[in-house]
Amino acid sequence: MKFRRSLLGLLAVAATLGGFSVSATAQNYKAEYKMSLVLGPPTPWGQAGKIWADLVKERTQGRINIKLYPGVSLIQGDQTREFSALRQGVIDMAVGSTINWSPQVKQLNLFSLPFLMPDYAAVDALTQGEVGKEIFNTLDKSGVVPLAWGENGYREITNSKRPIKAPEDLKGMKIRVVGSPIFSDMFSALGANPTQMSWADAQPALASGAVDGQENPLFLFTVLKMHTVGQKYVTTWGYMADPLVFVVNKDIWASWTPADQAIVRQAAIDAGKQEIELARKGLVEADKPLLKDIAGMGVTVTELSPAEREAFVKATRPVYAKWKPQIGNELVTKAEQAVAARKK
Repeated sequence: MKFRRSLLGLLAVAATLGGFSVSATAQNYKAEYKMSLVLGPPTPWGQAGKIWADLVKERTQGRINIKLYPGVSLIQGDQTREFSALRQGVIDMAVGSTINWSPQVKQLNLFSLPFLMPDYAAVDALTQGEVGKEIFNTLDKSGVVPLAWGENGYREITNSKRPIKAPEDLKGMKIRVVGSPIFSDMFSALGANPTQMSWADAQPALASGAVDGQENPLFLFTVLKMHTVGQKYVTTWGYMADPLVFVVNKDIWASWTPADQAIVRQAAIDAGKQEIELARKGLVEADKPLLKDIAGMGVTVTELSPAEREAFVKATRPVYAKWKPQIGNELVTKAEQAVAARKK
């Protein structure tokens, strides 16, 4: 009888513990998850975060609620600290730039190699192929869970001085660049005076004339009305494109059930596809309506001929050669082969 009572007692404790473990699993979910973004809506980058967050909330029936923090506000606007903050758990998830994370993950400089990707087919050949998988493996080993690719777009150059048609036109020009060493190397090779600063600092610097120009995707030109801060000349040279990556902090990822992990992953893939379309809008069409919109602001738009573009390629080859071994000769060669074999 005593044994039976003891057994019943143990079963009761087991039932209690079982109930506790179920509730503990539920308690692992935060009321709200913090997603870091450099840009908010209405930019394609900001839309990537919004679409992902909305899809996750809908498909998990509200189990996973995500709040967007644009302007990298979780780290006081310092874009280059975002990846470290993700690993440390200051940030739960992010749609981040390969440029901003390249100081921590050197392989991400691949996408910043000058003139590696001549067109969108080349970008897709890398992100959607074996190179993209290898980069994801590297990111996973670096401490985050990568889920999908997005796109910030080709970075074109603008300035307040003159049309840029040849490397000589950049000589002595102060150009704001992001805080990644390869950008300083590139603009120095072209004879410019590269100045690293955050975008928050760049806008007043452009408006005052302390800085002559900058390089960014063209959707930003219209969203930020860059013609109002002295940017009267735009050159489309397609020297590099900036893929975005949808990632989750590893501890956060481990706290979700496998079913919810699958939902979050698929939502990221779906959001990435939608966002890439938004990022390319106005530039993939034959008449490039976005360029017409910019010209309509009284801006001089210069589209380089193949021969003009080749002069920039030649001028930046020493930078390409310097960075190839730093990124990894094998990875860069694999990327070059994928670009050469792409379907146009």
